[in-house]
Amino acid sequence: MLFTLAHSPQQCDLPALVRMICERDALLLMQDGVIAGLEDSLALPHITQLQCPVYVLTEDLQARGLVGQISDKLTPIDYTGFVELTEQHMQHIAW
Repeated sequence: MLFTLAHSPQQCDLPALVRMICERDALLLMQDGVIAGLEDSLALPHITQLQCPVYVLTEDLQARGLVGQISDKLTPIDYTGFVELTEQHMQHIAW
């Protein structure tokens, strides 16, 4: 399953999201969700405890001026990579 986090971690129940995700899933941080991947973010420890791959959408990082501030534990992808993730995961949950 593909999970997407599009809201700021301050505006959602991030621990609940993390509990739902298993190692076969993938998480994509997009829109304001990219804030969760900032190096000094309080949300980052929740994200990095996941056993699944965690991606961050580069276009949303660029739009928010956050390039270079994201944790190196996350994998940056572009929209083409996002499409590939949707092809790999039949189900999608937007958070």
